Amino acid sequence: MTKQEFSFRLKNASFTALDFAERYVSNKLKPNFRYNVIFTFPNHDNNVKFDIYPEDEGIIKLNLTNIEVIDLLYRKNKVPIWIDINVLKSSRKTTTFDLLCAGRYSDEDDELYYNEDHAGPFGIKSPTFPIGYKEGEKFKLEKTNIFKELYSKIKQLCFKNSF
Repeated sequence: MTKQEFSFRLKNASFTALDFAERYVSNKLKPNFRYNVIFTFPNHDNNVKFDIYPEDEGIIKLNLTNIEVIDLLYRKNKVPIWIDINVLKSSRKTTTFDLLCAGRYSDEDDELYYNEDHAGPFGIKSPTFPIGYKEGEKFKLEKTNIFKELYSKIKQLCFKNSF
């Protein structure tokens, strides 16, 4: 996959996730996008067909532009084999997405998840439903994610060089 193709897929996934989220949330979602990238812990099965970056394990990068996301995730012509995307929050100017990323990278389209319509590696997920959510009722996204902020502060205190 080329860098331009990855950029196109990120943009397409962002608009698709925004459209999907609008079914559930009452917020007005803006097409000016920001991203939080969350690296998962890769399966270290000594599989040589995937590139693995152990230094990324558990790292979270906040409030990135699409260019920053592409520069971060597109490595040696390879991308994470899956990236779950969902709307996290909305402000007057931006919509912020979480990108939960696999720790394994590939340059083979047939190894990417969610690739039925050449959309891989992006899998569209719903916004996080609030406790007590009732089907068919729209809810308001929180302005900030308290748990993510707390996690970020703990990581900064414990691992000052992790960000």
